Amino acid sequence: MAGTGTAHLRDADDIVLRVEGLVVEFPVGRTGLTVQAVSGISLDVRRGETLGLVGESGCGKSTTGKLLMQLLRPTAGSVRFDGVELTTLSGEALRRARTRMQMIFQDPISSLNPRRTVRDVVLEPLRIWKRGTAAEQSAKVDALLAEVGIDPARAAESRAHQFSGGQCQRISIARSLVLDPTLLICDEPVSALDVSVQAQVINLLEDLKAAHGLTLLFIAHDLAVVKNISDRVAVMYLGKLCEVGDCATLYRAPAHPYTRLLLDSIPIPDPAAPDVPVTADGEPPSPVLPPSGCRFHPRCPAATELCATTEPTMRPVGDDQFVACHHPLVAGLT
Repeated sequence: MAGTGTAHLRDADDIVLRVEGLVVEFPVGRTGLTVQAVSGISLDVRRGETLGLVGESGCGKSTTGKLLMQLLRPTAGSVRFDGVELTTLSGEALRRARTRMQMIFQDPISSLNPRRTVRDVVLEPLRIWKRGTAAEQSAKVDALLAEVGIDPARAAESRAHQFSGGQCQRISIARSLVLDPTLLICDEPVSALDVSVQAQVINLLEDLKAAHGLTLLFIAHDLAVVKNISDRVAVMYLGKLCEVGDCATLYRAPAHPYTRLLLDSIPIPDPAAPDVPVTADGEPPSPVLPPSGCRFHPRCPAATELCATTEPTMRPVGDDQFVACHHPLVAGLT
């Protein structure tokens, strides 16, 4: 599977985030080996767009989000945000750039300071950056808390452990918005929540996106969730991208066997629904010693010798649909 190639990148003036050839490797003790967590991925996000980044656990989705924020420094590659190359920034310049791109984490409770009241947690970024007077800061925090569905009066006297998981995620969202960011990176923000609460948080993010003019990168392993919020979807496997495209097109007619596998794995809430046969065997290989050629070929039912020896590159297979596969699931393409 690939990730090499930039055929899916768009040439437009409204691109907020553009990533090219992003690589990060982690050494494995003194063995001389490295974990190839992210291996040359490229993607872009337009202003006001929601890009869903999906894949199995361990494929590198969350690591990619941290690389975009420069919480981890990439081994190679480019990350341009609003025309600024983030990989060259450090110190105060990087801190200021991060105020315009915020992150929501998977575990909402552990991402909040347990020693502070919830209101102080949301207020802290404004105090650090000295945004407005004390009265203006207080008013903004109260308005944001109310907007995400948290009572400001309760938030002023309660701490994170006194709220439910869904409420804590709402608080995390309020904190991420307090500095008026352009880009919001959501790292599996609903995977730790009950299904009913997941829907509430997804709807909240949609409403906030429209109200605050946000651009979203939504990282998840649940394709059913991603379908409800994304405009465009990028599918990731073992540190590489295999398919990128318009959400409706990708879900209707996936071009990569791995995308088809992910879609087939979505449970259907109907006891009478027929079983969907599994189209891949085994577990993902180790990122320490990934397979040659296409990284999915050991599990792919359509793999040939070409797949084992030559890495495919991104190519168009339809209107805003790109795939890195030698044998895509599209008629007429081989």
